Amino acid sequence: MTGFTIAVLFSGWFFLTPSGNEYRFMLADSLITTQHREWAKYIIGEKALRERVGLYVKQFEEMGEERDTHTIPAEPEQGGVVVDEPEKPISIEEIDGEGYHGYLLTVQDPKSIRLVVPNKRGRGEKVSSMVKRTGAIAGVNAGGFSDPNWRGNGFKPIGLVISGGKIFYNGLGSKNSVQIVGIDKDGKMLAGKYSVDELIELGVSEAVSFSPRIIVNGKGLIPNRSQGWGIAPRTVMGQREDGAILFLMIDGRQPGYSIGATLYDAQEILLAHDVVIAANLDGGSSTVLVTENGEIVNKPSSSSGERYLPTAFLVFENPDTIEIPNIWAGLKPSDIDAGKW
Repeated sequence: MTGFTIAVLFSGWFFLTPSGNEYRFMLADSLITTQHREWAKYIIGEKALRERVGLYVKQFEEMGEERDTHTIPAEPEQGGVVVDEPEKPISIEEIDGEGYHGYLLTVQDPKSIRLVVPNKRGRGEKVSSMVKRTGAIAGVNAGGFSDPNWRGNGFKPIGLVISGGKIFYNGLGSKNSVQIVGIDKDGKMLAGKYSVDELIELGVSEAVSFSPRIIVNGKGLIPNRSQGWGIAPRTVMGQREDGAILFLMIDGRQPGYSIGATLYDAQEILLAHDVVIAANLDGGSSTVLVTENGEIVNKPSSSSGERYLPTAFLVFENPDTIEIPNIWAGLKPSDIDAGKW
């Protein structure tokens, strides 16, 4: 069979069959999440690309609407059993699936998590640096940031940044509400669409803006893999009914090791681990899992390694002793040049 014949048969499958179309749109979705978003128009057309992005924006907004009703115990439950040795504050397990490899970080006490920000103005900070600088026992990347041409300095967050119950950064402009991912003062995870006033009333402690929420009230919101926003590196945060917080990190864009996962894949992994609420965090080349002394556990997809980021969720043995200065104090979003190093 000649190469021409193979090309014709492949093109017929790729463009004219249901399975080919499903693969074609998943490939386009995967490109949309990278710095080469415009390449997707060569696969599905420019009009379809615009419609696809608009559809996801609309769906993500709708996925944040349902009010979460999950509860967690006021204190960790022992079930009446005397525990000779206390459970370790964190644990890490490897996660494998079709085409992907990753890690699941479980944090037993949700109140041991703090939202940490860079310590110098003008650019973000690597999560490994934040972990070493603060003496944390683990850390993962958190919220998104303005990233012009994928060369941003990591210092201009998107939306809200809240740490220690205080608003560190407010880039909402005229918007009345925003999708957030965070934790309240009692350790309950918050995820979904909220106004600033609602967050304050709910006692939010640590939070960033990102979406979509993929699990609420114990049910998955993504119906199938083809609607999982393509294959990419992922960072997702969830909570079990017992209060434990789970961070799922999936590596990607590395053939032979891990291509990446869809948000549906992430949803199903977390549902299998009894998570009742979960939401997407900034993934892609930002995805990173760090343990004590700044050791990077996973394999970030960027050829230059870790990225400089504006926020990270860090785990501490003594979180109440951690001082986190507001590096954006006195700055307006318009004062920050996201591309200037």
